[in-house]
Amino acid sequence: MTQVTAMLVMFVLYGMLPAAGLYLGYRGIKKVTAPKMLKYKAMPQLGYIPEKSLPIEVKTALDQINGKGEKLRVIYGDTNNDGKIDDKDTVNETYIMIQNLMDRHIPLAVADYRRLHDLDVGDGALADTTKIKHSNVTGKEALLDVLSTINTQFGDLLNASYHQDGQKLLATNRYLQQRFDNPIASTQIEHSSNQEIGNHGSGDATGSAIENPSNKGPKAEDIKL
Repeated sequence: MTQVTAMLVMFVLYGMLPAAGLYLGYRGIKKVTAPKMLKYKAMPQLGYIPEKSLPIEVKTALDQINGKGEKLRVIYGDTNNDGKIDDKDTVNETYIMIQNLMDRHIPLAVADYRRLHDLDVGDGALADTTKIKHSNVTGKEALLDVLSTINTQFGDLLNASYHQDGQKLLATNRYLQQRFDNPIASTQIEHSSNQEIGNHGSGDATGSAIENPSNKGPKAEDIKL
């Protein structure tokens, strides 16, 4: 082994390896001791906020909104039912409203509360105990009211979607029962309908009671915020 090779080996063993070990150890300790941040799939804008900086009630409300928001994005965003939201889907007013609430209004409300909380130079209880001027609520209660309103509206949208999809299933079942219970009569009805269409040039050939599955959920103008 030459002198240059020996010096290179010594540099690696006693220089680079210890430095790499110290760096990896520092990164590991920093990762373990770092505060846990909020992590919401439907509201990624909140990812910079430490979980411990928000009251438990606020965290619970955000968890509920995130769960409902994920479902609503699929219901109103995946209009072609291909399992993903992309440029092939048709954007509607309800989907835009849901996205605006999760992308803009909720993060702004949380940021306003955190600013109120940071104004206190003491134990940070100002936003949780002091009533806002000309109101009867604290900063914490005001934020919870905002989140409660959104949570309720999201729940109403999910409930309306459930009943509408259920009605579609019932209509499909009635249609199929009519077809299979009395196929001869159904054929005669269709034949008569086709003749009437040929005579008048208008109407629906099948008279199907099945609704278009792409028309999901209530209209945006029916939702009150």
